[in-house]
Amino acid sequence: MLLRLAYLAVTNVFAALRLLPLGDRDKDVEILALRHQITVLERQLGADTRVRFAPEDRALLTALLSSLPREVLCRLRLLVRPDTVLRWRRDLLKQRHARTCRPKRPGRPPTVRSIRLLVLRLVRENPSWGYRRMHGELAILGIKVAPSTVWEILKQEGIDPSPDRMSVTWADFLRPQADALLACDFIETITLNGQRQYVLAVIEHASRRIRVLGTTAHPTAAWVTQAIRNLVMDLEEAGWRAS
Repeated sequence: MLLRLAYLAVTNVFAALRLLPLGDRDKDVEILALRHQITVLERQLGADTRVRFAPEDRALLTALLSSLPREVLCRLRLLVRPDTVLRWRRDLLKQRHARTCRPKRPGRPPTVRSIRLLVLRLVRENPSWGYRRMHGELAILGIKVAPSTVWEILKQEGIDPSPDRMSVTWADFLRPQADALLACDFIETITLNGQRQYVLAVIEHASRRIRVLGTTAHPTAAWVTQAIRNLVMDLEEAGWRAS
């Protein structure tokens, strides 16, 4: 296309030089003759036949006609409509813009090395975490990466991006959380006089210490809420964190 476009440009330059010595009358006569020839060609082709232009022909016509305003284009005798010429010009500008804005290195940019090292450190310290969990932890730290990026890093290192979470036992889950876990339940008992009582007890997983919060014959939601609230205040005064 470029060779053909260069050939057309050179031939049209010589054609323009040939027109320089001609007078205005001679040019007007030639224009009228060319317009009549176009009319004859259109009549022979018919209304349903479309004239097809090669890409280099489009580029040359666009270069010649783009400087003219739309009103002048509408008065010219052309094989195409003025809107078609303007569309060709827009397409050429889009192609030029696409070439200039094309990145030097196509594809997604490489991941920062520090992020890669952090992901590998997280998976070493937490082997049961999947790539989704690690993506969430990175988001908490303010590091914005896609889940697919974490998946790709683990896959390149030969690590399963989504390990089997069923392999984590209940004991493995409780061990890092034991210092802050409390379990509560009611113990049903009957007094000597035959009255049924409900004892609210709490056990600390770390020390196995049992705390009795109170007893009642009618354990309502308000009574349980107040008992738990009193326990939390006592633990906060002792500097103990519960979850």
